[in-house]
Amino acid sequence: MPVPILIKAALPSVPLVNQLPGIRKDPHGDPSTLSFSREVTVERDHVAAYAAVCGFPAKDAVPLTYPHVLAFPLQMSIMTSPEFPFPAIGSVHVENSVTGHRPIIAGETLDLTARAGSPRPHAKGTTVDFTTEVRVGDELVWESTSTYLRRGRGDDSAPSGTTFSEVPPGGVEWRLPADLGRRYAAVSGDRNPIHLYPLAAKALGFPRQIAHGMWSKARCIGAIENRLPDAVRVEVAFKKPIVLPSSVSFGVAGTADGHAFSLTRPKDGAPHLVGRAVAV
Repeated sequence: MPVPILIKAALPSVPLVNQLPGIRKDPHGDPSTLSFSREVTVERDHVAAYAAVCGFPAKDAVPLTYPHVLAFPLQMSIMTSPEFPFPAIGSVHVENSVTGHRPIIAGETLDLTARAGSPRPHAKGTTVDFTTEVRVGDELVWESTSTYLRRGRGDDSAPSGTTFSEVPPGGVEWRLPADLGRRYAAVSGDRNPIHLYPLAAKALGFPRQIAHGMWSKARCIGAIENRLPDAVRVEVAFKKPIVLPSSVSFGVAGTADGHAFSLTRPKDGAPHLVGRAVAV
């Protein structure tokens, strides 16, 4: 994200500064009124750089997760609005679903719109869904839902998120370098400090920098892309953070309606990510 947006995202977490007009958050605010749009022409060079970092093959069609990085500035505009009830820093991406209705080709001009839903109770705090639609003219070609959790006083009777009944064990081990977060930030624009350097991550409660959740989803999809249809929905839940550098185990298995996959910790099988892909 651009530095001014990063600063704007961080200020609501700074004592005293967070009480200033234009920065102060309304804890009872309803972000469902917020919506931002932009028009973007898909640049082949940027797609190629993204594909290289995330493990996708070079081709005319963009990776399934690529529109997320085009929509990310719109999500940040929502999160940094005074009407959004929580600071962007500290909001945790816990689930993501993307649906590609047909391949998007480099060079196409896309109309993107992102919206927020109303806050919902969660077993560990409060969640907000961000929905994104991507159109070419009047045609809906891609859509997504990203769910963010603000940890706090939870509701034991509230849902704790999507469940995945099939979690295949890891079969292939990937070694992830220390600079992965910085490399993904360069192509995605997501420069949240928790992903960049050890000191910044430690200041925010992590032992070292952690991988982006959307990188981990993209890397899994890249590994099974040749098995997926052109019209597909891929859902994931993000579990334990991936501390960098480290190794992760990737597992995939066929299901009655598609594929189940996972990223787990090699030493004990603890899940970093679980997901499924189905035709639409």
